[in-house]
Amino acid sequence: MKCTLCPNNCKVDKSNSKGFCGTNGEIFISKYYLHPFEEPVISGEKGSGTVFFCGCSLKCVFCQNFELSRSMRGKVISEEELSKIFLELEKMGATNINLVNPTHYSDKIIQALKIYKPKVPIVYNTHGYENENVIDLLDEYVDVYMPDLKFYSPFVSKRYANKENYFEVASKAIKRMAKKPICFNEKNNMVSGTLVRHLVLPQNVNDSKKIIDWFVDNELHKSAYLSLMSQYTPFGELEAVPELKRKISKREYETVLDYAISKNITNLFYQELESACENYIPSWDF
Repeated sequence: MKCTLCPNNCKVDKSNSKGFCGTNGEIFISKYYLHPFEEPVISGEKGSGTVFFCGCSLKCVFCQNFELSRSMRGKVISEEELSKIFLELEKMGATNINLVNPTHYSDKIIQALKIYKPKVPIVYNTHGYENENVIDLLDEYVDVYMPDLKFYSPFVSKRYANKENYFEVASKAIKRMAKKPICFNEKNNMVSGTLVRHLVLPQNVNDSKKIIDWFVDNELHKSAYLSLMSQYTPFGELEAVPELKRKISKREYETVLDYAISKNITNLFYQELESACENYIPSWDF
């Protein structure tokens, strides 16, 4: 079968070769554990039951998970083994099952969830570069969408991810995700809904402001949450993008945060600047 799971539409037969994402027809994971450092409504008390998938259909130059997205550092598992991981994390007390970088495995994930659907919410933690029709297929199985909205400008997305159409594609997919009703349980954990993440980058304050404008203009501030992230840490292949060789400044982050507040976004999460360090990057097990 020719793969069209992501907007790259490389149409590779993964039984014979690898797609743009770097994967073949097998499931590669690098780690699973209870992750305590997501937004509070996602991590909960014991942590989010996080599964890190290898490969990537976006490949940002500054990726902090380079060993996964490029080097494919991980091990191969079956759909049945993935379903058993879901059960194991659930038994460990996971607040939810958090699927990190799942796009190019979405068909396999659906099959694993057909084998075992956990009683805790399923979180689809994605870079946002998604096909709407795949989101439609996932919607029956996913409870919480947690997409990035990384870039607004075609120039910026071309420079950092070689995807001039990133915003055009991601904004449509996120508007589709935001149809999921927002719901919290008695412990204030999100059990349904959409939480949009935006990582503020050095020298890209104006791009961040345009994303905030889009979020408000399309009334997503009423149907979803926004998380403004300050945790950018220089990592990856940065020789051609020297502006990304430093962390964001306090002034850059506070300018973006103040702008969001001025737009009356109340469904808002933000970070302390101390989040910008390698301590929050997991060590990879396999």
